[in-house]
Parts: sequence; C-alpha cells; structure tokens
Amino acid sequence: MLHIDILTVVPELLEGPFSHSILKRAQDKGLLTVKTHNLRQWAINKHMQVDDYAFGGGAGMVLMCEPLANAIESLQETGAYDEIIYLTPDGKTFQQSMANRLSMLNRLLLICGHYKGIDERIRTQYVTLEISIGDYVLSGGEIAAAVITDSIGRLIPGVLNDETSALFDSFQDNLLAPPVYTRPADFRGMQVPEILLQGDPKKVAEWRFEQSIQRTRERRPDLLEGE
Repeated sequence: MLHIDILTVVPELLEGPFSHSILKRAQDKGLLTVKTHNLRQWAINKHMQVDDYAFGGGAGMVLMCEPLANAIESLQETGAYDEIIYLTPDGKTFQQSMANRLSMLNRLLLICGHYKGIDERIRTQYVTLEISIGDYVLSGGEIAAAVITDSIGRLIPGVLNDETSALFDSFQDNLLAPPVYTRPADFRGMQVPEILLQGDPKKVAEWRFEQSIQRTRERRPDLLEGE
C-alpha cells in the first residue's frame, strides 16, 4: 500500500480530487491512502502565522522554517518517508518514468509551496526531491500535488480494473498512445480501421505499436531522440 501525506496551507483545494473515480476506488480497496495536513496546525502563534516577508525585500510572502520543520518532524514520527517532495516551478520536470518509480514506494510527503515559496533552509535540510509539473507558475502546489497523486495512484497494481491498461498509456516506453475507437464501426461515414475488427490480437498489437511510433514522430519527436 502507498501512503501519501500532503502538507498545505489550503487543504480545501484538495477535498475533491481524491474523493471520486479511480483514486477513491484505490483508497476504498486499501491500496492507497492520501491525507492532507493543514500547515497552520504548526503555526508559530495564536494568529496562525506560517509565513513572513522575505529578507532583502521584494513582493510576496515566504513560508517559514519553524512551522514547516515542526510539521515534517511530527509527520515523520508515524514513519520514515521514502521521498520528501517539494512542488516548485524550478524542480525536476515530472515525467511518466518518475511516476512509475514513485508508485513503487511506500510513503511519500508532498509539500505544497504557496506565495513566493518556502524558506530555502527547508529545501536544503529536509527535501529529497523537487518536482515541477511544467514550465509555468501556479498560485500554489496543491494542483500539482493532485496531478502527481493521480498519476502515481493509478499505477498501483490492483487500482485499475485492467492492470495492463496503464502499460499502454502515453509516455510509457517514450511513446504516445495509439488512437482508440469504439462502437459504432461506421459513424457518419467515418470507418474504424479494418484491422481492429478482424479479431487478430497479434496484428492489432503490431498496428497499435506502429500507430504509437507514427503519432510520436508527428506530435512529440523529442521523445524519439536517440532511438
């Protein structure tokens, strides 16, 4: 079972993503647990303060060392983490290979940045992996945490009804997924490729592989560099 803790100043943003569909089924099956923790539980004063102005000036607030350190150390009392992940635009770009690796671990802590981010000393002392979901800036790390949790959770064996379906997702083996079709075979004159209707699994697999390569070359040739 994979256990994911998420540390955030806005836990309300994460109430929906884990309460429906695949991730809900994963939790109902006991294959995944996701817990959000409000950083303000470890605030430094009665005003629930967890941020302050940056030394040196400039706009924006920074999440402080003390509440973050206390939160991390408190959560570690229930078990060590395989990775303590900080979600930040300057982190390593999240990819399918990373999702595959993380899905095989036991305990993860995701720290959601907010405002101008977190004090650098927390990154140096506690964080073991920094992740970005793309070259753009969000208001906080909560959406990124939901994206990563969904991507990881669906890979856990037993979560999907057909465990092999995850193996054919885009970016597995650095290829985009092939086109897919369903009934009817003829929709307004647009036909499903005949090979998919012939019932030959080997030929279908070959066709899908060829289509994956073609689609990748057309849309994401960078994934084929060095092939």
